[in-house]
Amino acid sequence: MSSMTALHQVSVRISPARRLPQLVAGLWLYGASMAMQIRATLGLNPWDVLHEGLAKLTGLSFGLITAITGVLVLLAWIPLKQRPGIGTIANVVLIAVSVDVTLAILPAPQGLLPRIVFLTLGIVLNAVAFAAYVGSRLGPGPRDGLVTGFCRRTGISLRVTRTVLELIVLGTGWLLGGTVGIGTVLYALGIGPLAQLFLPALTWRERSRPVCESPRT
Repeated sequence: MSSMTALHQVSVRISPARRLPQLVAGLWLYGASMAMQIRATLGLNPWDVLHEGLAKLTGLSFGLITAITGVLVLLAWIPLKQRPGIGTIANVVLIAVSVDVTLAILPAPQGLLPRIVFLTLGIVLNAVAFAAYVGSRLGPGPRDGLVTGFCRRTGISLRVTRTVLELIVLGTGWLLGGTVGIGTVLYALGIGPLAQLFLPALTWRERSRPVCESPRT
């Protein structure tokens, strides 16, 4: 198995003109891609399946469950020695605004084919956005930080790590009563490989440091 370079955070003082715009663009695109998947109405992404299942189980609101889950995920960062950064905070704010704005201006597609197009573009753009904002190395969001932290500590590829995590979250949410559709399955299976594909090109590199590589078996 080859070595894997950690996607560790780098101070915002280093190359801010290059990294901050990438962070903002990545987070905005992430929210917009989520809105596209919502408009497709072909299935929630795995984390939202979990959130819905927990909301049904506890009687708490969807938003409150999402916040509680985020805090619990951040606690899971501790053994992984993953630290929050400016990107972690920006994640919460920008994605929420982007989703609302995109939903306000994006009409619901009519017919199955346009919905499939929305879903497909949403998943692909979600992977690009993930690679962009994580690749800025200014701090991932709570859930993505869990992926990159585990990836960094174990040497397991991001592709395998994220896919396995998404499937675990999906299965748990489904057992709790969350809504699952074909879009959920496609997202769970596709997001890991797609993110791994885009990450090398969008990762900001320090001089004399290699980029995250997939392990070879």
